[in-house]
Amino acid sequence: MTRTALVVRGGWEGHHPIEATDLFLPFLRSSGFDVTVEDDPQVYADADRMAATDLVLQSMTMSQASHEAIRGLRDAVAAGTGLAGWHGGIADSFRASSDYLQLVGGQFATHPSKRPDEVHGDQTDNYLDHTVEITDLGRTHDITAGIDDFALTTEQYWVLHDDLIDVLATTTHPVQPYHPWHRPITSPAVWTRDWGQGRVFVSTPGHSLDVLQDANVRTIIERGMLWAAR
Repeated sequence: MTRTALVVRGGWEGHHPIEATDLFLPFLRSSGFDVTVEDDPQVYADADRMAATDLVLQSMTMSQASHEAIRGLRDAVAAGTGLAGWHGGIADSFRASSDYLQLVGGQFATHPSKRPDEVHGDQTDNYLDHTVEITDLGRTHDITAGIDDFALTTEQYWVLHDDLIDVLATTTHPVQPYHPWHRPITSPAVWTRDWGQGRVFVSTPGHSLDVLQDANVRTIIERGMLWAAR
C-alpha cells in the first residue's frame, strides 16, 4: 500500500532547503511513498490534505506560519501524521509560535563559535569538531541501533527542550574561557516525541549538504522518517 509524504520546504536559504530535501526524495519514493512538495506551510491548514498525509518532511528554517497552519499541523500529528526533519528546518522553524515549539519539543538556541582569533565572519566560524554520542535508549532504538558515537565538524546545536522528548543521541558543549557558561552543557542531538497518535523525529545535525551525506547522519534521517511515518 502506497503511503503519502508531504515535503514542506523554504525559509532561510542558508540551509539549502530544496537541495537538502532533494537528497531524500529518492529514498522516500523507493520506500513506497507518493511524494508531493510544497513551499508554503499554509498547506498545513488543509485538513483533508493533512489527514491523507502519512509523513511530513519539513525543511523551513525560521520563516512564519499562520495560526491556522500551526493548528492544522498539530491536529494532523495528533491524529497520526508523522513529522520529521533536521537542523533548523524543524528545530528553528516558526520561532514566534509557542504551539509549534511545544509540538516539536526542542528549539535551537545557538551554535557556539570558535575562539575569537579563529573567527573570520562567515558560517565556518561556527563549525566545531564535536561528537554525537548515542544514548542507552538510542543503542536499542530502531533509528539509531548499530550506530556508534561519531564525530562531525559542523554547527553544534545548543537546544532548549523539555523532558517529553526521548533522546537518542546527545552532544556536549565544553567550557571555554571565551564563552560565558561555567560547566559543560549537554544538548539532545537526535530525539523523538510521541504526540497523540503521531510521532515526531528530529536530528539537529544537518546544516549543510555534506553533513546530510555523512553516512551516520543520512542513516539516522532515513530511519527517522520511516519511524515517524504513519
